[in-house]
Amino acid sequence: MTGIVLMFVSALAAALLATPVARAISRRLNFVDQPSARKIHAAPMPMLGGAAIYLAVLATIAFLGRRFMRELAGFLGGASLMFLLGLADDKVRLRAGMKFAGQAAIALTLYAVGIRVKLGWLPEWLNFAISMAWYLGITNAVNFLDNMDGLCAGVSAVAASFFMILAAIHGQFLVAALAAAVFGSCLGFLAYNRKPATIFMGDAGSLFLGITLAVIGVKLKFPERSNFVTWMVPLLVLGLPIFDTTLVVISRCRRGVNPFTTAGKDHLSHRLVQMGFSQLEAVLLLCLAGGFLGLMSLLVANVSVAEGIAIGLVVCAGSLLMLWKLEWDKAEDRRNSAM
Repeated sequence: MTGIVLMFVSALAAALLATPVARAISRRLNFVDQPSARKIHAAPMPMLGGAAIYLAVLATIAFLGRRFMRELAGFLGGASLMFLLGLADDKVRLRAGMKFAGQAAIALTLYAVGIRVKLGWLPEWLNFAISMAWYLGITNAVNFLDNMDGLCAGVSAVAASFFMILAAIHGQFLVAALAAAVFGSCLGFLAYNRKPATIFMGDAGSLFLGITLAVIGVKLKFPERSNFVTWMVPLLVLGLPIFDTTLVVISRCRRGVNPFTTAGKDHLSHRLVQMGFSQLEAVLLLCLAGGFLGLMSLLVANVSVAEGIAIGLVVCAGSLLMLWKLEWDKAEDRRNSAM
């Protein structure tokens, strides 16, 4: 446990030190995000915050030692490629198809080196399909969350903290250490990214966090528990980005808009602001929601299968009700008010 705490503190310190350096370099290189009608910020914003997060995690896990090098090599390769893909997208705005193809190639690489979903009762082709869907889905879900000051880093920090706790409880030091590094780096970055932000993480940061959290979810195991726990826990821990992406995809498809090539202010965070919450309040509410789902994951990991199924059903029912209220019910209200 001491080693995990040291990993967290090291990543926190590294991010606190690296982020202002990244901000200065970003300004010097004019690597900034320009304001536009669909964006919240009104002035050019430095975008190399993702580099600070990436380097903080990289520097921290380098101290894990040779014992874990074989397991880390595949992750580091895939995560580094995802970071570079995001960095290229931040700089030149890659086409959606090219960006997705790069993500798929990285997901294939992770699968090839053995970082994959392994549900014993399923045929290998189905495990492959689930692995690819998980990597691509979570990576883009976390990327979608990067739409408001402090939101992506805050929700990622909450998710990483619960992954860290779960892994530590079940004696998985490598997973706990990696989660601790992500937790610390996100908190360190938040010191500069909370509203009013002075730096953005960009796609380099959000894609890196997305693939890293997806890998942690795959590596987290519960040998003494049923396979139900193995897949239910990561879904709950990352339930908020999954819900937000589902909401956005449904909303844009209903409006005849491509959900992956068109940005908009239709995320859960934007809808909370439209309800009257401030941006800071919206971010805090979503972080609290992520914390609630994390607590549900702790329950599922420690109760019977029947109780875990009941918790899962309640969460699913609540999510469907929220989808209805946020999308279909609100759309009906708008139609009625227009009459």
